[in-house]
Amino acid sequence: MVHNLSFTTHNSFVPRLRFPEFREAGEWQKAYLLTLFESLDAGVSVNSGDRPATSDEKGILKTSAITDGAFYPIENKIVSDASELERLRERVVEDTIIISRMNTPALVGANAYIERDHEDLFLPDRLWAAKPKPGTSMRFVAYILGSGKGRAALSALATGTSGSMKNIAKAAVLGLQILTPKPDEQQKIADCLSSLDTLIAAQADKLDALKTHKKGLMQQLFPREGETVPRLRFPEFREAGEWEIKKAKFLFSNRVEHGEDGLPVYSVTMNVGLAKRDSLARKIDDISFSSGNKKVYKHDIAYNMMRMWQGASGVAVEDCMVSPAYVILEPSDGVCAELYGYFLKLPQSLQALTAHSQGLTKDRLRLYYKDFAQIPLPKPPLGEQQKIAACLSSLDTLIAAQTDKLDALKTHKKGLMQQLFPSPKAMAA
Repeated sequence: MVHNLSFTTHNSFVPRLRFPEFREAGEWQKAYLLTLFESLDAGVSVNSGDRPATSDEKGILKTSAITDGAFYPIENKIVSDASELERLRERVVEDTIIISRMNTPALVGANAYIERDHEDLFLPDRLWAAKPKPGTSMRFVAYILGSGKGRAALSALATGTSGSMKNIAKAAVLGLQILTPKPDEQQKIADCLSSLDTLIAAQADKLDALKTHKKGLMQQLFPREGETVPRLRFPEFREAGEWEIKKAKFLFSNRVEHGEDGLPVYSVTMNVGLAKRDSLARKIDDISFSSGNKKVYKHDIAYNMMRMWQGASGVAVEDCMVSPAYVILEPSDGVCAELYGYFLKLPQSLQALTAHSQGLTKDRLRLYYKDFAQIPLPKPPLGEQQKIAACLSSLDTLIAAQTDKLDALKTHKKGLMQQLFPSPKAMAA
């Protein structure tokens, strides 16, 4: 059976957006991957080993995986045959497409483009490696196969009786049909999208650098475990002395108030803290009546007692309502809740939260207010609390702006790909 993957407009094989020099180049042509690939080889199984190989006839190689387009090693294996080692190394070379052929339904069909040689990696038996024929832009083909439609088409080739394991046959991959233009247009499109990928990667690096900076700054703005003075302090507080240590019950009380009609409903998340419930992708069953929720005031901290040990807490930016399963912390006078919103995310804080949670296993841990109340927390002067919180909040604003830029670039790329490739609607399997 031949499976088709292509993009057309109004039953034609012409993209909506085309570079000027190719506007009169005519329709794209159907092509089987068989005609584009020089070879499609699977990796081989090797024996597992916990010890490094010492003999010249053995070699340590790394098993590789594909996740979200990334190709990377995940574990070490030992190969006993030197010739096999060379053959495996030879396979993971530049200008190759790697396709996950046998794995769980969530991973089967995942693919990645290998731009450079990876002599320290080898190909395990659950992956296919496709090498190009002369005249084929493998980066171009990779953009097609790596798109949502391409991944779906590859996944559709998978067969298997087990719901947890699927497999794509070699003949099925080679029988996949796509639309391709002439080689020079393939290369032009690949170069365009590659340059956009470079921008996206640079933006992602900038975002990662900001997150790393924030993480390092937090470690310096708060005292280490067992200490009462941070390593980094704003000039006006350098002579302010040690931070006090107080039990949490003296800093936060347990607010228990019924919800109020007209207030927005929020949920606690581990990544962004409190977020409006209707903005979350996951489905959450709403409590239809306000009295069934809890009221949260601006500057309160809400936490999920079942996930507090993982950092599931957040500071309210407005009056709102949350699930009755959450604990609401009302800050006392002289307490800047925003500071503790950051402090409770620190590794040493999560350790303390875990230690005070009740439950036999981690997936059953619960942090009740009565137990939270006994946790010792640092208490710097209110002015210093506010200064630290404002500093970290400004970093969060920068991180959010850079995240928006990254998302905008990804959205632009997605839209551009929809224009540069013909629509898939006209093709039939």
